Amino acid sequence: QVQLVESGGGVVQPGDSLTLSCGHSGLPFKTYAMGWFRRAPGKEREFVASLNSISYEKYYAQFVRGRFAVSGDRANNSLILQMDGLEPEDTAVYFCAANRFYAGIYTDSRLFDSWGQGTQVTVSS
Repeated sequence: QVQLVESGGGVVQPGDSLTLSCGHSGLPFKTYAMGWFRRAPGKEREFVASLNSISYEKYYAQFVRGRFAVSGDRANNSLILQMDGLEPEDTAVYFCAANRFYAGIYTDSRLFDSWGQGTQVTVSS
């Protein structure tokens, strides 16, 4: 069935880069959106970046400030998050998620129904 698996997390210094990848399978062609969310220790899950799975229009949280780039590769069934200029505040578990049912929803985690297990990103000086 539906499966999403994140990879690419790690421990880096401020200013470094990481590329997160989400391999997915079992998603219907009509899936509306794919996105990245994160949860820092002691904090609520928050939106990071996403894309319209049909048009590939992209959406970013304000705190991204141009540092991240989300992209999708249909041929390889993967969602990518390129993260540059990482800051300690970016430390969190990053989750890949899919919205299969709600058109026009790209940032609300409550309406994303399929989730990966997460990959840890730690930015420490």
